Amino acid sequence: MLRQIMLGLLACALPSFAACAVENNPQIEAIVAGISPQRIEARIRRLAAFHTRHTLSDTSSETRGIGAARRWIKAELDQCGREAGGRLKVSFDTFMQPASRRIPQAVEITNVVAVLPGTQAAALERYYVVSGHYDSRATDVMDAVSDAPGANDDASGVAAMMEMACVMAAQRFDATLVFMAVAGEEQGLFGSTHWAEQAEKQGLHVSGMITNDIIGSSTADDGKRDDRSVRLFANGLPALLAAQSSAATDGFAPRARKELKAITQSGGEFDTPTHQLGRYLKEIGERYVPGFTVKLIPRPDRFLRGGDHLPFLERGYAAVRFTEPAEDYRHQHQDIRNDKGVQYGDLPEFVDFSYVAQVTRVNAAGLASLALSPAVPQEVGIEVSELENDTSLRWRANTEPDLAGYRILWREPGEALWRYSTDVGKATRHTLKGISKDNFIFGVAAIDRDGNSSPAGFPRPWRPN
Repeated sequence: MLRQIMLGLLACALPSFAACAVENNPQIEAIVAGISPQRIEARIRRLAAFHTRHTLSDTSSETRGIGAARRWIKAELDQCGREAGGRLKVSFDTFMQPASRRIPQAVEITNVVAVLPGTQAAALERYYVVSGHYDSRATDVMDAVSDAPGANDDASGVAAMMEMACVMAAQRFDATLVFMAVAGEEQGLFGSTHWAEQAEKQGLHVSGMITNDIIGSSTADDGKRDDRSVRLFANGLPALLAAQSSAATDGFAPRARKELKAITQSGGEFDTPTHQLGRYLKEIGERYVPGFTVKLIPRPDRFLRGGDHLPFLERGYAAVRFTEPAEDYRHQHQDIRNDKGVQYGDLPEFVDFSYVAQVTRVNAAGLASLALSPAVPQEVGIEVSELENDTSLRWRANTEPDLAGYRILWREPGEALWRYSTDVGKATRHTLKGISKDNFIFGVAAIDRDGNSSPAGFPRPWRPN
Protein backbone atom coordinates (compact mmCIF):
# COMPACT_ATOMS: atom_id res chain seq x y z
CA MET A 1 0.00 0.00 0.00
CA LEU A 2 2.80 2.41 0.92
CA ARG A 3 4.48 1.72 -2.45
CA GLN A 4 1.28 2.54 -4.36
CA ILE A 5 0.91 5.83 -2.47
CA MET A 6 4.52 6.68 -3.25
CA LEU A 7 4.06 5.98 -6.94
CA GLY A 8 0.92 8.11 -7.02
CA LEU A 9 2.71 11.06 -5.47
CA LEU A 10 5.64 10.72 -7.84
CA ALA A 11 3.26 10.77 -10.79
CA CYS A 12 2.29 14.35 -9.97
CA ALA A 13 5.48 15.55 -11.67
CA LEU A 14 4.01 14.62 -15.05
CA PRO A 15 2.17 17.25 -17.13
CA SER A 16 -0.37 14.72 -18.40
CA PHE A 17 -1.97 14.27 -14.97
CA ALA A 18 -4.77 16.79 -14.56
CA ALA A 19 -4.85 16.30 -10.77
CA CYS A 20 -1.32 17.67 -10.48
CA ALA A 21 -0.68 21.41 -10.38
CA VAL A 22 1.73 22.13 -13.24
CA GLU A 23 2.61 25.67 -14.25
CA ASN A 24 2.56 26.36 -17.97
CA ASN A 25 5.41 28.27 -19.56
CA PRO A 26 4.16 31.85 -20.25
CA GLN A 27 6.22 32.06 -23.45
CA ILE A 28 4.55 28.95 -24.87
CA GLU A 29 1.14 30.16 -23.74
CA ALA A 30 1.70 33.43 -25.62
CA ILE A 31 2.70 31.56 -28.78
CA VAL A 32 -0.38 29.34 -28.61
CA ALA A 33 -2.64 32.34 -27.99
CA GLY A 34 -1.11 34.14 -30.97
CA ILE A 35 -2.26 31.55 -33.53
CA SER A 36 -4.91 33.16 -35.76
CA PRO A 37 -7.59 31.15 -37.63
CA GLN A 38 -8.22 34.24 -39.77
CA ARG A 39 -4.64 34.39 -41.03
CA ILE A 40 -4.67 30.63 -41.59
CA GLU A 41 -7.87 30.91 -43.64
CA ALA A 42 -6.47 33.76 -45.73
CA ARG A 43 -3.34 31.77 -46.55
CA ILE A 44 -5.22 28.60 -47.44
CA ARG A 45 -7.51 30.55 -49.76
CA ARG A 46 -4.54 32.31 -51.33
CA LEU A 47 -2.73 29.03 -51.99
CA ALA A 48 -5.87 27.49 -53.49
CA ALA A 49 -6.22 30.55 -55.75
CA PHE A 50 -3.10 29.56 -57.67
CA HIS A 51 -5.44 26.98 -59.31
CA THR A 52 -2.83 24.23 -59.41
CA ARG A 53 0.44 23.79 -57.58
CA HIS A 54 1.39 20.57 -59.32
CA THR A 55 5.16 19.99 -59.24
CA LEU A 56 5.24 19.98 -63.07
CA SER A 57 2.98 23.03 -63.47
CA ASP A 58 3.85 26.50 -64.77
CA THR A 59 6.71 28.31 -63.01
CA SER A 60 6.70 31.62 -64.93
CA SER A 61 3.15 32.88 -64.33
CA GLU A 62 2.55 35.23 -61.41
CA THR A 63 -1.00 33.99 -60.88
CA ARG A 64 -1.06 30.28 -61.67
CA GLY A 65 1.14 27.28 -60.93
CA ILE A 66 3.78 26.17 -58.50
CA GLY A 67 6.26 28.94 -59.34
CA ALA A 68 3.85 31.68 -58.32
CA ALA A 69 2.94 29.74 -55.19
CA ARG A 70 6.50 29.33 -53.96
CA ARG A 71 7.35 32.98 -54.62
CA TRP A 72 4.29 34.04 -52.63
CA ILE A 73 5.16 31.72 -49.71
CA LYS A 74 8.69 33.11 -49.57
CA ALA A 75 7.46 36.71 -49.74
CA GLU A 76 5.04 36.09 -46.87
CA LEU A 77 7.73 34.52 -44.70
CA ASP A 78 10.20 37.27 -45.62
CA GLN A 79 7.65 39.85 -44.48
CA CYS A 80 7.10 38.04 -41.18
CA GLY A 81 10.86 37.90 -40.67
CA ARG A 82 11.29 41.62 -41.28
CA GLU A 83 8.45 42.50 -38.91
CA ALA A 84 9.97 40.30 -36.20
CA GLY A 85 13.42 41.89 -36.37
CA GLY A 86 15.13 39.92 -39.12
CA ARG A 87 16.25 36.77 -37.27
CA LEU A 88 14.04 34.48 -39.42
CA LYS A 89 16.13 33.68 -42.52
CA VAL A 90 14.14 32.58 -45.58
CA SER A 91 15.60 30.98 -48.70
CA PHE A 92 14.85 28.73 -51.64
CA ASP A 93 16.30 25.23 -51.55
CA THR A 94 16.41 24.34 -55.26
CA PHE A 95 17.65 21.17 -56.96
CA MET A 96 17.17 19.19 -60.15
CA GLN A 97 15.13 16.01 -59.80
CA PRO A 98 15.97 13.36 -62.42
CA ALA A 99 13.23 11.68 -64.43
CA SER A 100 11.41 8.89 -62.60
CA ARG A 101 8.05 7.11 -62.56
CA ARG A 102 6.10 10.30 -61.78
CA ILE A 103 8.62 12.73 -63.29
CA PRO A 104 8.65 12.37 -67.12
CA GLN A 105 11.74 14.54 -67.50
CA ALA A 106 14.21 16.21 -65.15
CA VAL A 107 12.52 19.06 -63.30
CA GLU A 108 13.61 21.81 -60.96
CA ILE A 109 12.08 21.40 -57.50
CA THR A 110 12.18 24.14 -54.89
CA ASN A 111 11.57 24.02 -51.15
CA VAL A 112 10.92 27.22 -49.23
CA VAL A 113 12.92 27.09 -45.99
CA ALA A 114 12.80 29.53 -43.07
CA VAL A 115 15.37 29.11 -40.29
CA LEU A 116 15.15 30.65 -36.82
CA PRO A 117 18.60 30.18 -35.23
CA GLY A 118 18.88 28.98 -31.67
CA THR A 119 20.42 31.27 -29.07
CA GLN A 120 22.10 28.82 -26.70
CA ALA A 121 25.58 27.72 -27.73
CA ALA A 122 25.04 24.18 -26.43
CA ALA A 123 21.80 23.87 -28.44
CA LEU A 124 22.50 26.03 -31.49
CA GLU A 125 23.25 23.01 -33.67
CA ARG A 126 20.17 21.11 -32.46
CA TYR A 127 17.44 21.36 -35.11
CA TYR A 128 13.68 20.87 -34.97
CA VAL A 129 11.87 20.83 -38.33
CA VAL A 130 8.18 21.39 -39.13
CA SER A 131 6.80 21.10 -42.66
CA GLY A 132 3.85 21.04 -45.01
CA HIS A 133 3.95 20.34 -48.76
CA TYR A 134 2.78 23.07 -51.12
CA ASP A 135 2.43 21.01 -54.29
CA SER A 136 -1.02 19.66 -55.21
CA ARG A 137 -2.58 17.19 -57.64
CA ALA A 138 -5.79 16.30 -59.48
CA THR A 139 -7.13 12.76 -60.04
CA ASP A 140 -4.35 11.94 -62.51
CA VAL A 141 -1.07 12.40 -60.65
CA MET A 142 0.59 13.38 -63.94
CA ASP A 143 -1.99 16.08 -64.77
CA ALA A 144 -0.11 19.37 -64.38
CA VAL A 145 -2.73 21.52 -66.13
CA SER A 146 -6.15 20.92 -64.55
CA ASP A 147 -7.22 22.88 -61.51
CA ALA A 148 -5.96 21.28 -58.30
CA PRO A 149 -6.50 23.83 -55.50
CA GLY A 150 -5.20 21.48 -52.78
CA ALA A 151 -6.89 23.42 -49.97
CA ASN A 152 -6.65 20.58 -47.48
CA ASP A 153 -3.89 18.53 -49.14
CA ASP A 154 -1.81 20.38 -48.28
CA ALA A 155 -2.45 24.11 -48.12
CA SER A 156 -3.70 23.38 -44.60
CA GLY A 157 -0.30 22.06 -43.53
CA VAL A 158 1.58 24.87 -45.28
CA ALA A 159 -0.65 27.53 -43.68
CA ALA A 160 -0.07 25.94 -40.27
CA MET A 161 3.68 26.00 -40.84
CA MET A 162 3.60 29.62 -42.00
CA GLU A 163 1.51 30.70 -39.03
CA MET A 164 3.94 29.05 -36.62
CA ALA A 165 6.92 30.65 -38.36
CA CYS A 166 5.35 34.11 -38.23
CA VAL A 167 4.18 33.88 -34.62
CA MET A 168 7.46 32.40 -33.39
CA ALA A 169 9.81 34.59 -35.48
CA ALA A 170 10.17 37.22 -32.73
CA GLN A 171 10.73 34.63 -29.99
CA ARG A 172 14.04 33.25 -28.81
CA PHE A 173 14.65 29.54 -28.38
CA ASP A 174 17.62 27.50 -27.25
CA ALA A 175 17.55 25.23 -30.30
CA THR A 176 17.20 26.08 -34.00
CA LEU A 177 13.80 25.86 -35.70
CA VAL A 178 13.34 25.08 -39.40
CA PHE A 179 10.01 25.84 -41.09
CA MET A 180 9.64 24.25 -44.53
CA ALA A 181 7.17 24.28 -47.42
CA VAL A 182 8.33 21.36 -49.56
CA ALA A 183 7.43 20.40 -53.12
CA GLY A 184 7.36 17.13 -55.02
CA GLU A 185 5.45 15.27 -52.30
CA GLU A 186 2.72 13.98 -54.59
CA GLN A 187 5.31 12.85 -57.15
CA GLY A 188 7.44 10.92 -54.64
CA LEU A 189 8.41 12.90 -51.50
CA PHE A 190 11.19 14.53 -53.50
CA GLY A 191 11.48 17.87 -51.71
CA SER A 192 11.64 16.43 -48.21
CA THR A 193 13.98 13.65 -49.36
CA HIS A 194 16.42 16.20 -50.76
CA TRP A 195 16.47 18.25 -47.55
CA ALA A 196 16.84 15.16 -45.36
CA GLU A 197 19.68 13.87 -47.55
CA GLN A 198 21.50 17.19 -47.29
CA ALA A 199 20.99 17.25 -43.52
CA GLU A 200 22.50 13.78 -43.25
CA LYS A 201 25.47 14.69 -45.45
CA GLN A 202 26.14 17.84 -43.43
CA GLY A 203 25.83 15.98 -40.15
CA LEU A 204 22.99 18.17 -38.89
CA HIS A 205 21.60 17.09 -35.55
CA VAL A 206 17.89 16.95 -36.41
CA SER A 207 16.39 16.07 -33.03
CA GLY A 208 12.82 15.94 -34.30
CA MET A 209 10.75 16.46 -37.44
CA ILE A 210 7.00 17.12 -37.67
CA THR A 211 5.00 17.11 -40.88
CA ASN A 212 1.46 18.43 -41.14
CA ASP A 213 -0.37 16.87 -44.07
CA ILE A 214 -4.16 16.96 -44.49
CA ILE A 215 -5.05 18.73 -41.23
CA GLY A 216 -7.91 20.80 -42.66
CA SER A 217 -11.18 18.98 -42.11
CA SER A 218 -13.06 18.04 -38.97
CA THR A 219 -15.82 16.28 -40.93
CA ALA A 220 -15.62 12.69 -42.17
CA ASP A 221 -17.16 11.30 -45.36
CA ASP A 222 -20.18 10.08 -43.36
CA GLY A 223 -20.85 13.59 -42.05
CA LYS A 224 -19.63 12.96 -38.50
CA ARG A 225 -17.76 15.93 -37.08
CA ASP A 226 -14.78 15.75 -34.76
CA ASP A 227 -13.14 19.11 -34.16
CA ARG A 228 -11.53 18.09 -30.88
CA SER A 229 -8.88 15.61 -31.98
CA VAL A 230 -6.06 15.00 -34.43
CA ARG A 231 -4.16 11.84 -35.32
CA LEU A 232 -0.44 11.72 -34.62
CA PHE A 233 1.44 8.89 -36.35
CA ALA A 234 4.67 8.02 -34.54
CA ASN A 235 6.68 4.82 -34.91
CA GLY A 236 10.38 4.56 -35.71
CA LEU A 237 10.69 0.78 -35.55
CA PRO A 238 9.90 -0.07 -39.22
CA ALA A 239 12.61 2.32 -40.40
CA LEU A 240 15.10 0.58 -38.10
CA LEU A 241 14.07 -2.82 -39.42
CA ALA A 242 14.39 -1.66 -43.02
CA ALA A 243 17.82 -0.17 -42.36
CA GLN A 244 18.99 -3.30 -40.58
CA SER A 245 18.34 -5.37 -43.70
CA SER A 246 20.19 -2.84 -45.88
CA ALA A 247 23.50 -3.87 -47.39
CA ALA A 248 24.89 -0.39 -46.81
CA THR A 249 28.14 -0.18 -44.87
CA ASP A 250 27.86 3.46 -43.91
CA GLY A 251 25.18 5.97 -42.94
CA PHE A 252 22.18 4.88 -40.92
CA ALA A 253 22.33 1.09 -41.44
CA PRO A 254 25.09 0.22 -38.91
CA ARG A 255 23.49 2.43 -36.27
CA ALA A 256 20.13 0.79 -36.94
CA ARG A 257 21.56 -2.67 -36.37
CA LYS A 258 23.06 -1.57 -33.06
CA GLU A 259 19.84 0.17 -32.07
CA LEU A 260 17.71 -2.87 -32.83
CA LYS A 261 19.97 -5.11 -30.78
CA ALA A 262 19.53 -2.83 -27.79
CA ILE A 263 15.78 -2.67 -28.33
CA THR A 264 15.35 -6.43 -28.50
CA GLN A 265 17.43 -6.86 -25.35
CA SER A 266 15.48 -4.34 -23.31
CA GLY A 267 11.88 -4.42 -24.57
CA GLY A 268 11.99 -1.00 -26.22
CA GLU A 269 9.88 -1.73 -29.30
CA PHE A 270 7.65 1.23 -28.39
CA ASP A 271 10.45 3.49 -27.22
CA THR A 272 12.38 4.54 -30.32
CA PRO A 273 13.19 8.27 -30.47
CA THR A 274 10.15 8.68 -32.75
CA HIS A 275 7.87 7.05 -30.18
CA GLN A 276 9.31 9.40 -27.55
CA LEU A 277 8.70 12.41 -29.80
CA GLY A 278 5.08 11.40 -30.37
CA ARG A 279 4.54 10.77 -26.65
CA TYR A 280 6.00 14.19 -25.88
CA LEU A 281 3.93 16.07 -28.48
CA LYS A 282 0.73 14.46 -27.21
CA GLU A 283 1.40 15.41 -23.60
CA ILE A 284 2.51 18.98 -24.34
CA GLY A 285 -0.20 19.59 -26.97
CA GLU A 286 -3.01 18.47 -24.70
CA ARG A 287 -1.55 20.47 -21.83
CA TYR A 288 -1.55 23.78 -23.73
CA VAL A 289 -4.72 23.20 -25.78
CA PRO A 290 -7.25 22.01 -23.17
CA GLY A 291 -10.12 19.88 -24.43
CA PHE A 292 -8.23 18.81 -27.55
CA THR A 293 -7.03 15.20 -27.89
CA VAL A 294 -3.95 14.04 -29.76
CA LYS A 295 -4.67 10.45 -30.81
CA LEU A 296 -1.27 8.80 -30.71
CA ILE A 297 -1.08 6.00 -33.30
CA PRO A 298 2.04 3.78 -33.18
CA ARG A 299 2.44 3.50 -36.95
CA PRO A 300 4.81 5.44 -39.21
CA ASP A 301 1.80 6.68 -41.23
CA ARG A 302 -1.65 5.62 -42.38
CA PHE A 303 -1.94 2.07 -43.70
CA LEU A 304 0.50 1.59 -46.62
CA ARG A 305 0.69 5.37 -47.17
CA GLY A 306 3.37 7.96 -46.59
CA GLY A 307 4.35 11.57 -46.16
CA ASP A 308 7.27 13.95 -45.88
CA HIS A 309 8.42 12.62 -42.50
CA LEU A 310 9.37 9.26 -43.99
CA PRO A 311 12.65 10.43 -45.62
CA PHE A 312 13.70 11.66 -42.18
CA LEU A 313 12.77 8.37 -40.53
CA GLU A 314 14.76 6.50 -43.16
CA ARG A 315 17.86 8.47 -42.20
CA GLY A 316 17.57 7.84 -38.50
CA TYR A 317 15.82 11.04 -37.43
CA ALA A 318 12.80 11.06 -35.12
CA ALA A 319 9.86 12.10 -37.33
CA VAL A 320 6.06 12.14 -36.98
CA ARG A 321 2.93 13.11 -38.93
CA PHE A 322 -0.21 15.03 -37.92
CA THR A 323 -3.40 14.25 -39.92
CA GLU A 324 -7.10 15.00 -39.38
CA PRO A 325 -9.29 12.39 -37.59
CA ALA A 326 -10.96 10.92 -40.71
CA GLU A 327 -10.17 11.79 -44.33
CA ASP A 328 -12.93 12.47 -46.86
CA TYR A 329 -11.57 11.10 -50.13
CA ARG A 330 -14.11 13.03 -52.22
CA HIS A 331 -11.98 16.08 -51.42
CA GLN A 332 -8.53 14.57 -51.86
CA HIS A 333 -6.74 13.79 -55.16
CA GLN A 334 -9.92 14.54 -57.12
CA ASP A 335 -10.77 16.56 -60.23
CA ILE A 336 -13.18 19.37 -59.43
CA ARG A 337 -16.64 18.21 -60.55
CA ASN A 338 -20.20 17.70 -59.45
CA ASP A 339 -21.33 14.12 -59.92
CA LYS A 340 -24.99 13.35 -59.18
CA GLY A 341 -25.21 16.21 -56.72
CA VAL A 342 -21.96 15.33 -54.94
CA GLN A 343 -19.20 17.94 -55.07
CA TYR A 344 -15.70 16.56 -55.59
CA GLY A 345 -12.41 18.40 -55.32
CA ASP A 346 -10.07 19.76 -52.66
CA LEU A 347 -11.76 23.14 -52.25
CA PRO A 348 -11.51 25.73 -49.45
CA GLU A 349 -15.22 25.34 -48.70
CA PHE A 350 -14.48 21.93 -47.20
CA VAL A 351 -11.80 23.23 -44.80
CA ASP A 352 -12.58 23.99 -41.16
CA PHE A 353 -10.25 26.91 -40.50
CA SER A 354 -10.85 26.99 -36.74
CA TYR A 355 -9.93 23.32 -36.60
CA VAL A 356 -6.69 23.96 -38.51
CA ALA A 357 -5.88 26.64 -35.95
CA GLN A 358 -6.34 24.15 -33.11
CA VAL A 359 -3.98 21.66 -34.76
CA THR A 360 -1.52 24.50 -35.33
CA ARG A 361 -1.69 25.39 -31.63
CA VAL A 362 -0.88 21.80 -30.70
CA ASN A 363 2.09 21.89 -33.10
CA ALA A 364 3.30 25.24 -31.82
CA ALA A 365 3.15 24.20 -28.17
CA GLY A 366 5.14 21.04 -28.83
CA LEU A 367 7.65 22.71 -31.13
CA ALA A 368 8.27 25.60 -28.73
CA SER A 369 8.62 23.26 -25.78
CA LEU A 370 11.15 21.11 -27.64
CA ALA A 371 13.20 24.14 -28.67
CA LEU A 372 13.20 25.65 -25.16
CA SER A 373 14.08 22.40 -23.40
CA PRO A 374 17.46 20.74 -22.87
CA ALA A 375 18.56 17.96 -25.19
CA VAL A 376 17.48 14.40 -24.57
CA PRO A 377 19.96 12.76 -22.15
CA GLN A 378 22.46 10.52 -23.92
CA GLU A 379 24.07 7.19 -23.03
CA VAL A 380 21.17 6.31 -20.75
CA GLY A 381 21.59 2.83 -19.29
CA ILE A 382 20.04 0.35 -16.88
CA GLU A 383 22.67 -1.38 -14.80
CA VAL A 384 22.58 -5.14 -15.21
CA SER A 385 25.73 -6.14 -13.31
CA GLU A 386 23.74 -8.26 -10.83
CA LEU A 387 20.27 -9.70 -10.28
CA GLU A 388 18.14 -7.46 -8.04
CA ASN A 389 14.64 -6.06 -7.64
CA ASP A 390 15.83 -2.44 -7.64
CA THR A 391 16.49 -0.50 -10.85
CA SER A 392 19.64 1.61 -11.19
CA LEU A 393 19.90 4.04 -14.11
CA ARG A 394 22.81 6.17 -15.29
CA TRP A 395 23.36 8.67 -18.09
CA ARG A 396 25.85 11.15 -19.48
CA ALA A 397 25.59 14.69 -18.10
CA ASN A 398 24.00 17.37 -20.29
CA THR A 399 25.98 20.54 -21.02
CA GLU A 400 23.27 23.24 -21.05
CA PRO A 401 24.15 26.17 -18.75
CA ASP A 402 20.57 26.42 -17.44
CA LEU A 403 20.22 22.71 -16.66
CA ALA A 404 18.34 22.11 -13.39
CA GLY A 405 18.47 18.33 -13.29
CA TYR A 406 16.87 15.14 -14.50
CA ARG A 407 13.58 13.30 -14.22
CA ILE A 408 13.25 9.51 -14.25
CA LEU A 409 10.01 8.30 -15.85
CA TRP A 410 8.47 4.87 -15.90
CA ARG A 411 5.31 3.05 -16.95
CA GLU A 412 4.02 -0.48 -17.20
CA PRO A 413 4.70 -2.38 -20.45
CA GLY A 414 1.87 -1.80 -22.92
CA GLU A 415 1.01 1.67 -21.63
CA ALA A 416 1.31 4.44 -24.19
CA LEU A 417 2.27 7.27 -21.83
CA TRP A 418 4.54 7.68 -18.84
CA ARG A 419 2.67 7.08 -15.59
CA TYR A 420 5.22 7.69 -12.83
CA SER A 421 8.17 10.01 -12.32
CA THR A 422 10.67 11.28 -9.83
CA ASP A 423 13.12 14.21 -10.03
CA VAL A 424 16.69 13.42 -9.01
CA GLY A 425 18.51 16.76 -9.27
CA LYS A 426 21.78 16.88 -11.17
CA ALA A 427 22.79 13.33 -10.32
CA THR A 428 23.72 11.17 -13.30
CA ARG A 429 22.95 7.91 -11.52
CA HIS A 430 19.93 6.94 -9.45
CA THR A 431 18.48 3.77 -7.95
CA LEU A 432 14.72 3.20 -7.77
CA LYS A 433 14.32 1.01 -4.71
CA GLY A 434 11.82 -1.83 -5.00
CA ILE A 435 10.91 -0.96 -8.59
CA SER A 436 11.95 -3.83 -10.80
CA LYS A 437 13.31 -3.46 -14.33
CA ASP A 438 11.36 -6.65 -15.10
CA ASN A 439 8.01 -4.91 -14.58
CA PHE A 440 8.40 -1.40 -15.99
CA ILE A 441 9.70 0.60 -18.95
CA PHE A 442 11.99 3.51 -18.03
CA GLY A 443 13.19 6.81 -19.46
CA VAL A 444 15.29 9.80 -18.37
CA ALA A 445 14.46 13.42 -19.27
CA ALA A 446 16.48 16.60 -18.72
CA ILE A 447 14.91 19.71 -17.14
CA ASP A 448 16.05 23.34 -17.18
CA ARG A 449 15.60 26.03 -14.54
CA ASP A 450 12.36 27.23 -16.16
CA GLY A 451 10.83 23.78 -15.87
CA ASN A 452 11.11 22.90 -19.55
CA SER A 453 11.57 19.15 -19.96
CA SER A 454 13.09 17.18 -22.83
CA PRO A 455 11.61 14.02 -24.31
CA ALA A 456 12.83 10.87 -22.60
CA GLY A 457 15.99 8.99 -23.42
CA PHE A 458 15.45 5.24 -23.42
CA PRO A 459 17.96 3.20 -21.38
CA ARG A 460 20.04 0.41 -22.90
CA PRO A 461 21.57 -2.40 -20.84
CA TRP A 462 24.71 -1.15 -19.06
CA ARG A 463 27.49 -3.36 -17.76
CA PRO A 464 30.76 -2.26 -16.15
CA ASN A 465 33.82 -2.70 -18.35
